[in-house]
Amino acid sequence: MVSRKQTRVWKYVEEGSVLKLKSFLRKHRDLDVNFSQGRRQRSPLQLACSLRDDAALRLLLKHGADVLQRDRKGDTALHIAANRALKHGKTAYDDLVVPLKKSCPEALTVSNRAGVTPQDLLNWTKHTHTAENMSRPSERDAEKEWMNKLFDECEDEFFETFGVYDADDFLPVDDDEEDFGDWADRIRKEYFDKKHAEAQRLAASSSGWRKKKSKQEREQEEKSNKELHEKLQREHEEYLARAARKEEETRRGKKRRYEERCAATFDGASSSGSAKLSYSDIPWPAPRGTVQEMLDVMLHGVDRKDVPVFRKMLRKQQALWHPDKFAQRCEARLEEKDKQRILDTVTALSQELNRLAQSLRT
Repeated sequence: MVSRKQTRVWKYVEEGSVLKLKSFLRKHRDLDVNFSQGRRQRSPLQLACSLRDDAALRLLLKHGADVLQRDRKGDTALHIAANRALKHGKTAYDDLVVPLKKSCPEALTVSNRAGVTPQDLLNWTKHTHTAENMSRPSERDAEKEWMNKLFDECEDEFFETFGVYDADDFLPVDDDEEDFGDWADRIRKEYFDKKHAEAQRLAASSSGWRKKKSKQEREQEEKSNKELHEKLQREHEEYLARAARKEEETRRGKKRRYEERCAATFDGASSSGSAKLSYSDIPWPAPRGTVQEMLDVMLHGVDRKDVPVFRKMLRKQQALWHPDKFAQRCEARLEEKDKQRILDTVTALSQELNRLAQSLRT
């Protein structure tokens, strides 16, 4: 539950009121700035990155903002910063990516739910800039320059959203962000406005002697523009399908590794082995995730509408993570320094499973 003080932090970041934010955080030094809010479940640090507010970003880092905190799509603040660098170039890189890398270097290799890391995005940035430098159009070739602009915009849209799509993306997007349909309409309107302005200038400069385009030429031009728009939309839809397949493969892989680790760890716990178990040795479904993310992994692939099958799977997981049964299997092998943390996480996971099972009875 987000407190009133945390809501004010979010408001100040959203408004760009850095001085108010600085004064407020100085007054409330113990306030936790690592909370999530909004449909995207972003933290204030992620919001600052999306708004390209480097002053707020540095201030939040100074007050303990977690670079590794994830939003609903599994993106960290560095994912968002790298996306902004892809679209806005070196300035966004220096303002956003550099301080985040310095604060948390390991964030470069953290994957989102689609398996994409910030380092992947930064590598694409270098590739894109190199390609632009090698294929910069001549100033005289205005038409070629315009077409390159269209494809560059398409490329920006592609990279801006790479690896972050899921089923909820078909809900209305935030007011400050442009979806693909809006982008396509805007770029098409801009193109036709440009062509219309050019035609008017030519007509005025020719003093009436230059002929207007023939009907056949206009039809051909409209056909070409329509084909371009259809091509861009088709490629975007193909990308969405590939991203969905990639995410499904990633989630299946997580569940398979979870089940394999459960078998190895809990079978070992019943033997006479003396190897101690630290927090990272426990086969958590999502080792660095929340309890809800753990549930998503362990219950992936189960049809929740098939109540008998779903209830059977829940009972299996409830038995596996019941605090008393877990203690019988593993408590003697737990590292003393991690013991309480492990038992607390097991209890929280068991409680969520019990709540979910209870909801099936109502």
